Amino acid sequence: MSPRASDYSDFDESDVRVRPGRRGSRPRTKRRPAHENAAAGHVIAVDRGRYTCLVERGTPRERSVTCMRARELGRKSVVVGDDVGLVGDISGAPGSLARIVRIDDRRTVLRRSADDTDTVERVIVANATHLVIVCASADPQPRTGFVDRALVAAYAGGLTPVLCMTKVDLADPAEFVAPYRELGIDILTWRRDESVEEIADFLAGKESVLFGHSGVGKSTLVNALVPDALRATGDVAAPTGKGRHTSSSAVALTLPDGGLVIDTPGVRSLGLGHVDPDEVVAAFPDLAEGAEECPNGCEHLSAEAGCYLDEWVAEGHSTPQRLQSLRRLLRSRLGLGEP
Repeated sequence: MSPRASDYSDFDESDVRVRPGRRGSRPRTKRRPAHENAAAGHVIAVDRGRYTCLVERGTPRERSVTCMRARELGRKSVVVGDDVGLVGDISGAPGSLARIVRIDDRRTVLRRSADDTDTVERVIVANATHLVIVCASADPQPRTGFVDRALVAAYAGGLTPVLCMTKVDLADPAEFVAPYRELGIDILTWRRDESVEEIADFLAGKESVLFGHSGVGKSTLVNALVPDALRATGDVAAPTGKGRHTSSSAVALTLPDGGLVIDTPGVRSLGLGHVDPDEVVAAFPDLAEGAEECPNGCEHLSAEAGCYLDEWVAEGHSTPQRLQSLRRLLRSRLGLGEP
């Protein structure tokens, strides 16, 4: 006979049977599988939450695998060039899907921020060896300010910069590239009606990022380097003199003679808010030595504030144009306009 309601006072908590919830009674843990046996992959494309990776890279069994990111990675971003660990179906068969469970330490990074005063960085490409700064000799006109920004991004991220001038049939780039040649930066040139063999030989065996404004011919160059790439190309918009965006995402393509070339979307701006001011100065080697003579705490903005760089330029170690470019970058980082 079941007890009456008045008899419940005779029971204590030890008599109560607790039913487990739907999720079970085992406590949650933050420990995650180590995935020691995860297969090595190399990210070559990112598209709306799906990642294309090369596995068994450099072997006869090399193949591309479609992957998704494991939840355990949290908010860690996966970008083109990342070396990752994969589990699941890595056969590469149609309809197969693997999971990215690990992102290996990055050796180099190409980063940008929204603007020069925003310190939040966005990684564009990882583990590239060279940053190929692509500029047109004309249509659109090359800009030293952009090249100098790209040099800062390259040095800060551990990449070797290269300057590639396209459309040299429209204008002679000799005067534009002269200051960079003096700094020891490799200079490549190309016109669309000539062979791309010289550039292909230089890039062979490297993992290079092509980076530049829209309309300078990056995708046209990629199509010449990798004939089956079929990257979309476009012309310069006549009213603005600026290029139209043709590439919407970064993608790594295998070169015929080995190595990878990474085509990136054309950029309007390259924010350096994440770069320390000392790294900005270091990207101007012709001025960095003179900056060592400046007083402690010097922001290198003007001679009136005690900066030694004006005297350094007057002694012939650099040019007024280079000093002006450095100061423009430093002032922009501080949110200051032109003096």
